[in-house]
Amino acid sequence: MDGEALEASELMRRYCAGEQAAFHKLYALLAPRILAYLWGLIGEKPAAEDLLQQTFLKVHEARGSYVIGANPIPWIYTIAHRTCLDEMRRRKRSRVRLTKDGTLAAEPSADITGAAAESRPPERDGEAATAALAALEHLPGNQREALILTKVHGRSHAEAAMITGTTPGAIKLRAHRAYVTLRQLMARPREKKLA
Repeated sequence: MDGEALEASELMRRYCAGEQAAFHKLYALLAPRILAYLWGLIGEKPAAEDLLQQTFLKVHEARGSYVIGANPIPWIYTIAHRTCLDEMRRRKRSRVRLTKDGTLAAEPSADITGAAAESRPPERDGEAATAALAALEHLPGNQREALILTKVHGRSHAEAAMITGTTPGAIKLRAHRAYVTLRQLMARPREKKLA
């Protein structure tokens, strides 16, 4: 285990033994990365923040099943991943929203900061980030998850496989395919500009 995993393991051991301060330290250590992971999956910061809270509530409820001494980071990522999948399934079931007059309600456009998309002029530096986020949304879900876990969050193929419930080989293949597709999607706007 690396230094962060050792620290998380020790904090989890102390938390399971009843030390509340250890939970706060564990949360401070892992919450920013888990939040970024969830935000990458669900695409909305407020929803990701809610999912983060649900994740740590589930960690609290399941602390009795934690194996003392094990690396808790993949375990917590798995809880976050499954919590997010549950939310996405729930959203898919209740996807169609009608206004009072019976027409479909349009969702407002927002940039990565949550501000209305039309409220600010596009920034030159943010064009690449915007293009990358747009391209990321076009990836199949399993490829997007693999790419976010391995390339963005630096999880190993084995850890990503544990989180998603698949094999390291499948994660490696999904991340590679996602990377190739992402490069192709990112190249299209440049090709149009050159033409």
